[in-house]
Amino acid sequence: MNLVIDSGNTRIKIGFFSGEHLKEKFLFESTQELFLFLKHHPVEQAIVSSVHFSGQEILNHIQSKRKLLLSAELSLPININYKTPATLGVDRIAVACGASSLFPEHDCLAIDAGTCITYDFIDCENNFRGGLISPGLSMRLKAMHTFTRRLPLVQLKESPALTGESTETCLQSGTVNGAVAEMNGIIEKYTEKYPHLQVILSGGDTVFFENKLKHPIFAAPDLVLVGLNRILLHHAQL
Repeated sequence: MNLVIDSGNTRIKIGFFSGEHLKEKFLFESTQELFLFLKHHPVEQAIVSSVHFSGQEILNHIQSKRKLLLSAELSLPININYKTPATLGVDRIAVACGASSLFPEHDCLAIDAGTCITYDFIDCENNFRGGLISPGLSMRLKAMHTFTRRLPLVQLKESPALTGESTETCLQSGTVNGAVAEMNGIIEKYTEKYPHLQVILSGGDTVFFENKLKHPIFAAPDLVLVGLNRILLHHAQL
């Protein structure tokens, strides 16, 4: 059994894979919860993707002979064509590997809607070419509250009306409808260059976008986990 761990900005997600198939997944709010869980779950091999400095600590708590910490220096099933690979987020690497695994030999745009919204392009020859990073939905709301004197911090609303009728609903509309317009526009620009583009949408805020995009998409909420497992399978063949 393969264990993959995605330690993100808000929560820790883990998955157990048998070959290419995701068998179980779990969410944890803290590393202490995770460590207690790992104590009772030895595995054949494991990989950790962490946007924090806790990656090595998590690795140390895994009971497995083969353990990998994801970085751009690791041997990967895709080619990284990026000018600053040392600054490339491991979550973006995992997303790109997941997209390539699901749609080999396709031009893919993998969109991860989370704390930030990342757009990562992988071409049909398995090259990661880079992409875009923009603020996520909650970050947009917090920024408008933080950097103004009077705008309140409001809750996200899944499908706000286009025309807000109060400050609260204007903020909700600008955040969600503005991000949807951004996403539609970026997808349109990519499809102009790559007509057979496959768009994959993942991340915790997928629900705010999946039914509002003009271009057909493939929703893959576990894309990061799939990508991490693909890297493990790649290393098993080395």
